[in-house]
Amino acid sequence: MDALVLARIQFAANISFHILFPTITIALAWVLLFFKVQYSRTGESRWIDCYSFWVKVFALSFALGVVSGITMSFQFGTNWPGFMERVGNVVGPLLSYEILTAFFLEAAFLGIMLFGRSKVPSWLHTLATAVVAVGTFLSAFWILSANSWMQTPQGHEIRDGVAHVADWMQVIFNPSFPYRLAHMLLASFLTGAFLLAGLSAWRWLKGDRSAAVRTALKTGLVMGAVLMPVQIVAGDMHGLNTLEHQPQKVAAMEGNWETGAKVPLLLFALPDETTRSNRFEIGLPGVASLILKHDPDGVVPGLNDYVGNHPPVAPVFWSFRVMVGTGMAMLLVSWAALWHLRRRRGDLSGVMAKILVGMTFSGWVATLAGWYVTEIGRQPWLVTGVLRTADAASAVPPAHIGISLAVYLLTYAGLLVAYIGTLFHLAGKAAKPDAPPSPTLAPLPAE
Repeated sequence: MDALVLARIQFAANISFHILFPTITIALAWVLLFFKVQYSRTGESRWIDCYSFWVKVFALSFALGVVSGITMSFQFGTNWPGFMERVGNVVGPLLSYEILTAFFLEAAFLGIMLFGRSKVPSWLHTLATAVVAVGTFLSAFWILSANSWMQTPQGHEIRDGVAHVADWMQVIFNPSFPYRLAHMLLASFLTGAFLLAGLSAWRWLKGDRSAAVRTALKTGLVMGAVLMPVQIVAGDMHGLNTLEHQPQKVAAMEGNWETGAKVPLLLFALPDETTRSNRFEIGLPGVASLILKHDPDGVVPGLNDYVGNHPPVAPVFWSFRVMVGTGMAMLLVSWAALWHLRRRRGDLSGVMAKILVGMTFSGWVATLAGWYVTEIGRQPWLVTGVLRTADAASAVPPAHIGISLAVYLLTYAGLLVAYIGTLFHLAGKAAKPDAPPSPTLAPLPAE
């Protein structure tokens, strides 16, 4: 492999590992705030029991997210010097705004949130949790604004080959940003929902029937059941926006080579870029046109209109199907589990509990697949129409990149195994077989 391919794989490995943890913490911070407010409002100890367990999950996830994010900034200088040289005037300030807003808020209040519940007034602890939740949102806001500008850049001008900001509002609120922000935030809450349900189901299998486990389980399932249909609508709107601004990406997602009407939705195919065709196609006639144009006779762009200017087809094609398939599984499981709980009056069967445990990290699968569609689908551009990926790469020898890539992969594999093992260890340790229902305490004073 040449240096460019290795550098791309290395950055992909870093971002793939890093994104796992903000995807959890963005949503989990708001869930913790919900638990704390409910405890303050009702005085029921089940809510604070939920908070006490899940704040540990948040702390572990937050720590790994921060550490893994640092390595990406190093790569801007080592592997991609052309990126900041050409577009640093735009992207650099956006990344700095994240530090000046999100990181400052989180750094100031995270300690109170994690360790101050018994040391500060209840209202201050609730406020700290709220501020950290706002900080996670601001972090997502600025990162997605920067990444969306790379997808659909506007509000800039090119002088001597370097991008300069002409209108900050157009840069920040670029055409794809609102759709990508909504899509990513919903993905985060769905990831958090199935993490809640999966670890609670694990505690259930360990014999824990406490009110806290039932509460966390129901919270996760309701989140999943309600937000998954919303995500489908948001995904449809995001797809239509992508069709308008990045049609070659949509053509790769659909595996469509020729522009035309009545384009089928391919359930299976093996895209072949050598012959510029698909092998073993299985599709639903006209459905892709119906989805993308809301008309079965709608004309959908084909990849042959963008020869030399479209992404690798197979990775985008299959990543899109993994994302959609996982999302459909999450929808069916959340609805089936809620119906199951209602039918059994709050009890969970062993089979359903095992299914939920198996779906614990399904949000990760869908998020990573969607991220690959987004990032690979932008190729061969690093910033669409402004900077090609090859033009931003460094001259680091391939062997050097290969060695650091191997170290990264081994480190990340070890950390991931340790993280997942720690979560299930915490859940098993917290399980209280045959625990009596949590008592209702006197309501706390208004905060």
